[in-house]
Amino acid sequence: MLKQNNYKAALLITLLGLNGCSYLIDSATQDFSANLKQSIMDHNDPATVADALPAYLLLMEATTAGEDVNENQLLSTANLYGAYLSLLSDEGIRKQRLSQKSLDLALRGACLHDENWCSLQQKSFVDLEALLGNTNQDDAERLFSVASAWANWIQAHKSDWNAVAQLAQVKRIMQRVLELDETFQQGNAHLYLAVMESLVPEALGGKPEQSKQHFERAIQLAPNNLMSKVLYAKHYARMAFDRNMHDNLLKTVLSAQVASPGLTLINTLAQQQAQVLLDSANDYF
Repeated sequence: MLKQNNYKAALLITLLGLNGCSYLIDSATQDFSANLKQSIMDHNDPATVADALPAYLLLMEATTAGEDVNENQLLSTANLYGAYLSLLSDEGIRKQRLSQKSLDLALRGACLHDENWCSLQQKSFVDLEALLGNTNQDDAERLFSVASAWANWIQAHKSDWNAVAQLAQVKRIMQRVLELDETFQQGNAHLYLAVMESLVPEALGGKPEQSKQHFERAIQLAPNNLMSKVLYAKHYARMAFDRNMHDNLLKTVLSAQVASPGLTLINTLAQQQAQVLLDSANDYF
């Protein structure tokens, strides 16, 4: 084990010392990040990805420490942390810490792009609305990165009502993404909004029918994304206590083909989660 750890450390030092690694801190960083993320999402073994990704995350994060860091480096690294978070369990301090790191990177990227976006979490809803009013379609990716990192942070801190209270701001940003480009990232903004509308009970302001509409639109825009159906079953069908919908959605996921460009990893995770939900259905309903 000691030899293996020494080998890993030597390998990391070698990687950091390579002259060619300078590409990580110039414009090619975005290409590297994009290619890495694509490789991750096309992989069919979540355990392999979960074991391998932390080293790459540290490398990417190192590129954000210099004075010449740019917005794309920050947002790309935040997005990679978001991908890694999907491989972790729903609970635990580790997910809270890493979701905070992802959010900090995304907020830094937005602030670097426009200083008016600095201290975004402390801005009033009125100020946020004014900022969003000045955005256009070119801002969709930036807004989605910030909102998804913020949503993941809230999910990781869902027992903290101060965090949950920030849902309104995140939802508004995601809604703006839909206004600018509903099809961005295969309609993933619909999926985030669907889950967010189901996090709070209807009696406390949740909107289950809006959640259902967003789920159905997400599935329509990306029919090969099996996770949409799993989340639909977990967050809406269970909330509505609809056993037939719940089981039918999950059985459809389990019988589907997981391989799909950009979705293989998430589909593999979806099938794993679908089986867990089905196995626990008798205890829930």
